[in-house]
Amino acid sequence: MGEGSDGGVVVPRTGHHGNRHGRSQRARQAVLEAVDDLLVERGFAGVTIEGIAARAGVAKQTIYRWWPSKVDILMDAFVDDMAQHLTPPDQGDLESELRTHLSRLADFLTRTDPGAVFRALAGQAQHDPDMAARFRAECLSQQRVLDSLPLRRAVERGDLPADLDLDLAVDQLVGPIYYRVLVTGQPVPPAFTDALVDRFLTRRD
Repeated sequence: MGEGSDGGVVVPRTGHHGNRHGRSQRARQAVLEAVDDLLVERGFAGVTIEGIAARAGVAKQTIYRWWPSKVDILMDAFVDDMAQHLTPPDQGDLESELRTHLSRLADFLTRTDPGAVFRALAGQAQHDPDMAARFRAECLSQQRVLDSLPLRRAVERGDLPADLDLDLAVDQLVGPIYYRVLVTGQPVPPAFTDALVDRFLTRRD
């Protein structure tokens, strides 16, 4: 430690803590982006902590400080992407919100790297009961909340009945999308998602 001009002890500045935090956040984001990229390139089995560390430019120890396994990284990556891309906009109109959300959901699941993460996690969950439970609790439950948002807002506006069975309504709207993505592999074009919305709204009349 040095001394100030008045002879007092100079206290080191602590601004570097903020920089460290910023670097940590950037490193975390780099890891999440790296795991998306590697999954698309190599598939679930080809993703390793070593590969993630090399792609993200961080030490393996840094990764293990935040995540115990690659599954944990994949789940965090998917939850982050889901919240960013699949939060339905509040447009004040149920039909518009449903058309927009279902189209975005279909595109997200079929055309994006995060969609590939989702498909990989869903596939791995079929062979790992513990992971399946975590996948449902940490990923699917949060996505279901997002999927139900347009319906909840419509209930609050009085556009849908207060006693609407939200779980059944969500199943009717998004269930066919997940079925095509995970089971049949059929395309999910806007015409298909729009038809789901039309059918749902017609039944409400």
